[in-house]
Amino acid sequence: MQAFASHYTYWVTVLLLGAGLYIMIARGNLVKKLVGLSIFQTSVYLLYIAPGKLIGGTAPIVSEAYQVYSNPLPHVLILTAIVVGIATLALGLAIVVRIREAYGSIEEDEIVAADAQAGDGR
Repeated sequence: MQAFASHYTYWVTVLLLGAGLYIMIARGNLVKKLVGLSIFQTSVYLLYIAPGKLIGGTAPIVSEAYQVYSNPLPHVLILTAIVVGIATLALGLAIVVRIREAYGSIEEDEIVAADAQAGDGR
């Protein structure tokens, strides 16, 4: 029980990673796939941020009063990753809108069937 309690952020990361991956694979709705991708990205953010904070650590400002410092680099990298994740989600939603206009559906099975039907008519 001690090992679980001391590494709970990693367990939450694995849970979010599994949930996001399952949603992306198991769902046929394109918007739900994008939500799964967003959950998956959130698990990666947590994976990088969790070890970046040390208990008792302070900002990396050199002083005689402090001996333990937290690493700010993971937090800076995750800010960049969040921006990229938002841009990816926005682009994905824009593509889903265009697919909806072209096919009349956002269900993956219906889109594949419409493509197969259009290929048979050639």
